[in-house]
Order: sequence, then C-alpha cells, then structure tokens
Amino acid sequence: MKQHTLGLALATFAAAAGAQPAVIYDMGGKFDKSFNQAGYDGAERWKREAGKAYLEFEVSNPAQREQAQRRMAERGANPIVGIGFAQASSLEKVAKDFPKVQFAIIDSVVKLPNVQSIVFKEHEGSFLVGMMAALASKTGKVGFVGGMDIPLIRRFQCGYEQGAKYANPKTEVSANMTGTTPAAWNDPARGGELAKAQFARGVDVIFAAAGGTGIGVYQAAKDVGKLAIGVDSNQNHLHPGTILTSMVKRVDVAVYNAFNGTKGGDVTVLGLKEGGVDYAMDENNAKLVPADMKTRVDAAKKDIIDGKVKVADYMPDNACKY
Repeated sequence: MKQHTLGLALATFAAAAGAQPAVIYDMGGKFDKSFNQAGYDGAERWKREAGKAYLEFEVSNPAQREQAQRRMAERGANPIVGIGFAQASSLEKVAKDFPKVQFAIIDSVVKLPNVQSIVFKEHEGSFLVGMMAALASKTGKVGFVGGMDIPLIRRFQCGYEQGAKYANPKTEVSANMTGTTPAAWNDPARGGELAKAQFARGVDVIFAAAGGTGIGVYQAAKDVGKLAIGVDSNQNHLHPGTILTSMVKRVDVAVYNAFNGTKGGDVTVLGLKEGGVDYAMDENNAKLVPADMKTRVDAAKKDIIDGKVKVADYMPDNACKY
C-alpha cells in the first residue's frame, strides 16, 4: 500500500467482514528492506497460510501512530501489531481504551493485560557479526553506522564491539549515528557519507543498524570494494560479494506468531537460544565466509546459548560494560 491519508488507506478494507489482524509499520515504510520489511514478510506469510487478508498502515509522521492504532481498533481489527518502540506510548493509550482488543508491540514493553510485548537480544546477534567483521578485516579496523541515536541501537553497537574484540582484542571500532530524529531511519545519502568517511580512515567492514539508511552504507562499501553487514532482514542479496552477512532479527516470526494469537500481558524475549536473532548464511555470502570463520562463530554462538559466554547488554542502564 502506498502512503495515502489514513482514512483512504483504511477505507480500502472497510468492506472486509469479521475480525482481521492488523500491522502498523513505523517510519521508513514497509519496503525499507530491513526492520519494517521483516514485519511485512511475517504478515504475508500469515496471509498465504491462513488464506485471509490483513489490515496494514505505513506511518509517515509521528501523529499518525495513535490515529492508525485507534482506527484499526474501531474497525474491529484484532490483534493489532505495532512495529517499533516509537509506537509504545500511543499503543498504551489505545489499548486501555479498547480492553477487549488484543495488541502486540515489537521492540518495547507495554505492561497491560491485553498487550503482548516482544523484544529481542540484539546484542547477542550483533556479537556474532562483530566477530565476523574482525575476522574478515585486513586492516584491524571495523565500523558501525547506527540509525537514530537511541539505547536500542546502542545495544547493537555494544554487542558488535564485544564480538569484534572477542575475535581479535586489537580490533579498532569506529562508530557513528545517523541522527537523533526518526528521519535517521531513511537517509541513505547520509549513511553513504558516514560509511565513506570510515572507509577513508582505514575501516574495511561496516555493520549498519540503521533501517533504510543502511542501503547507502552498502552501496558505499560496494563502490570502494569493502565489506558491509546487513541488519534485521537477510540483506545478503542486495550486493552479493559485498555483504559479509546480515544480523537477522526475526521480526517476521514475531508478527506471524502474533497474528496467530497474542498472549496479552506477556513479555516475550527472543535471543540466540530462541532463534530470535542470528547471522545469515546463503549462496550470496558463502564465498566471503571461510570454514574456519564459521567454525569460530558457531562455537561462540553455542557458548552464548549455553551461558559460557556472557554478552553485556547496553540497556537498561545505558552502559556498555564488558
């Protein structure tokens, strides 16, 4: 669905009979090739398997979040899934007004009996791709480009730095955030600029945790013959030979499961053990990941799952301690 006014967007589904699940994508749009698109993929999987339609809306400005959630509830949507932490405050208000409707929020916690909260251990998956970056680097310098400067993205950075140092204690990590507003999720030009600046300083692998902004990072890496790491969705296919791997965050599974039935009041935490985060391997990056690298990363993955390796979490005290 293209972004139209909220009324027009929802009117498309006005004739639909019975309760339908709904998903509300946040800034950047459902085709950001990253976070939102992972949610879209989960909704589409549910649609194929259930043989039913679902409602959707793409937020283009912050004021639309509450409006979209409220309109979905008024039209009988159930459950309603909000993609992204930024929807939490409005969803909390709307969920209180519609206590019989089930809601789910991804990347935040809303403590209400009709809201399922789904969060991820991004630092665990980022640890693995940090290892891969350090092992692939020829200069001993790796980089990180984040989207909006918020604790959640600092969690990605924190895990990435730990993984890089775990693989090679001498690794130097450069990091930049794209901005401090939601526009930071969809600024490929700025992402490309930040990446080029890091490459100029000797960095040869960059992990982008920046939504649509990452597209600019990947292009910059391709342009100069360096490596990049994707995020959220498996982005290996975007530039085969350039994308070392992707830190996949199974937002698709979270949306799919929520559509099949939310658990109101629950907080679901998905890490490596639960299959909620991982690194991506396929035909697009197979030649970039030698067997010894994969063996080392898989050993660390097992140790994290078994509790032998502890990955420090940036949140909730806003400190990367390791």
